Amino acid sequence: MAMPDVTIMGAGVFGLSLALVCLQRGAQVQVIEARGIGAGASGGVVGALAPHVPEAWNAKKALQFEALCMAGDFWAVVQESGGIDPGYARLGRVQPVPEGGLALAQARATSALDLWQGVAAWRVLPVDAAPGLGIVAPSGWVIHDTLTARLHPRRAVAALAAAVERLGGEVVIGAAEARGRVVWATGHEGLADLSRALGRAVGTGIKGQAVLLRHAAPGAAQIFADGLHIVPHDDGTVAVGSTSERDFDDGARTDDQCDALLARARAVCPALQDAPEIARWAGVRPRAKSRAPLMGPWPGRDGEYVFNGGFKIGFAMAPLLAGRMADLVLDGHDTIPFEFGTSAL
Repeated sequence: MAMPDVTIMGAGVFGLSLALVCLQRGAQVQVIEARGIGAGASGGVVGALAPHVPEAWNAKKALQFEALCMAGDFWAVVQESGGIDPGYARLGRVQPVPEGGLALAQARATSALDLWQGVAAWRVLPVDAAPGLGIVAPSGWVIHDTLTARLHPRRAVAALAAAVERLGGEVVIGAAEARGRVVWATGHEGLADLSRALGRAVGTGIKGQAVLLRHAAPGAAQIFADGLHIVPHDDGTVAVGSTSERDFDDGARTDDQCDALLARARAVCPALQDAPEIARWAGVRPRAKSRAPLMGPWPGRDGEYVFNGGFKIGFAMAPLLAGRMADLVLDGHDTIPFEFGTSAL
């Protein structure tokens, strides 16, 4: 490989998506990953790509909507380039309407007609008309949106890594010399490094746990109920997650909070009552102090950049944000929203 124009530290969904976009634009790219592809938060099992509610619209919600709209084309290119199916499909999502929440749900259906620009619908249905696995909804009503998608996180990062290498990029596992412009996409450890460098907290790690069940429903809409994601995948599994833990001793250890997740999932989706558990996952997700992704120049370090903090929305936002980062790193053209930029630190 020729001398890289860009070195990306970290092979999670942010780092690998940026590597792919930079290669597509003609740059020489090296990715350095200390542990393994998707070794951090990107190696989870849930993979829910869900929109904000269609109300109180702002720049962040509009950007996520744009990212979700482009996701199908992005992941199709990833699959074609790398030869690995990332498990992407836009199959929608079902949510129970809470008691007393019917009027608000219907108002959001009306606002979605305008805000979602005809790309997708937010519908309010009787619970017995809900598509997919079927859920318990004490109000008798559910919301079905057709914008939500899913992918298989581990396969998605493997597909990205394969695409990067087939397009001429280099992915190094272990230690290597960073050359050219350097982008730090190193998850919660990277947020800690940046906090130490600046002498103030800019983010932290939030532990998540999830459970994987054996249950074949590959074409079913996912379920979101009381903060719980239930996501059917195309490999005969259903993922359930996840917790959000600020205080923890071991970020990789699962515990009885997975039991609670499983009990809640089976209560809201009776079809999973007898589905056998096949795996548990725990990992630490990077959460920037602003809750928005953190991206832009590393303050005080010429030629170095930060691309981090995709807490819970990393897979949904990565295709779009990778393009914005490439604009900056390759061309010096800053198209990063102010709310996401390191200039606001």
